[in-house]
Amino acid sequence: MRDFKKYDVWKDSMKMVKQIYQFSLSLPKEEKFGLVSQMFRAVVSIPSNIAEGTSRHSDVEFKRFLEIAIGSSFELETQLLLCEEIGFVNKENVEILIIEINKIQKQLNNLILKIKQDNKL
Repeated sequence: MRDFKKYDVWKDSMKMVKQIYQFSLSLPKEEKFGLVSQMFRAVVSIPSNIAEGTSRHSDVEFKRFLEIAIGSSFELETQLLLCEEIGFVNKENVEILIIEINKIQKQLNNLILKIKQDNKL
């Protein structure tokens, strides 16, 4: 069994959870059960799926959970862009977070590619 806590992508996605919770404080209170709730689900899904994937016994299953995590990262990126588009926050605040999300996406993609290459998938 793999130790999810040793993966840099898990560590970085845990930091992202904290960043999004902090970011949410700048959003309108009326969005607590709308966009904010969606963002929380998406951001928490990233490290959660990485962790759950490490509990699986096959690389194919691990890869599937990493793919779910990367999907959640793209959901989160879209939700942040919506926050900007709607006018809840300024572009600079969103861009900083998106740079971090893109880093996580690259890490996840590299890990998925490594699993594919190692297993000739």
